[in-house]
Amino acid sequence: MNQTDKKIIVACHGASITRGLGSFNWINELKKRPQNARYELLNFGVGGDPASNGLERLPHVLAARPDKVIVAFGWNDIILAVFPETQRLLGRAKKLPEKPTIDSFRINLEAIVGALKGAGIKDIALMSLSQMGEDPDSTEPVQAELNKRFAEYSAVVKRIADAEGIYYIPFYEALHDALMRTKHHKPFKAFHFRNFYWDAAREFVFGRKLDTVAFANGWDFHVDGLHLNTRGGMILTELVQKYLDETGAVSSPEA
Repeated sequence: MNQTDKKIIVACHGASITRGLGSFNWINELKKRPQNARYELLNFGVGGDPASNGLERLPHVLAARPDKVIVAFGWNDIILAVFPETQRLLGRAKKLPEKPTIDSFRINLEAIVGALKGAGIKDIALMSLSQMGEDPDSTEPVQAELNKRFAEYSAVVKRIADAEGIYYIPFYEALHDALMRTKHHKPFKAFHFRNFYWDAAREFVFGRKLDTVAFANGWDFHVDGLHLNTRGGMILTELVQKYLDETGAVSSPEA
């Protein structure tokens, strides 16, 4: 392969929204599009990871020698901060020494960006967070707390992107606007791992389609209030497509 035929490597670094198991696989959707033939899209998503684990896994991302990196963390930082059940189980599984905070999220995200820049990667995109639940003006206590947190954490993502002069993918804003335009608002009231396991069983064991599970659960943009169905996932897909179209080819990191 000559230099002009060389694929542009795009590393997608995140958690379950990036991994695309039990959630709409936006990376695979982008791979299907002819205009993306010049890109090699690599999936570095690991379910349940907060930003601290994303920082720990960064050497694996850098080993792929990416030209572009899309960074998408924060969902699990919020979940671990809000729901005690996740602190006991997910926090232990991820070997977290303490409960994540918005300050630790900011520090870890800044460290990820700093390490990528230090490795010579010039094209970095930070993605803001799709809301959990679908009631943006909710008075229900849990949903109201989630709304507050997702707005605050997404604002942190934007501030870092602006300060570092890197691309910002406004997923929070796009989904929020879509939620505000819908009449059906459903709050997320409680987190139970068993519900997520049951949804996974319906998809992977019983062969139900992702959107069928979403419909059964009563969500418009999500499968379970967190992970994305096709409708929510396509919003993200188009935002990432816009990023790829606007940034185009980039200089590869130095050997």
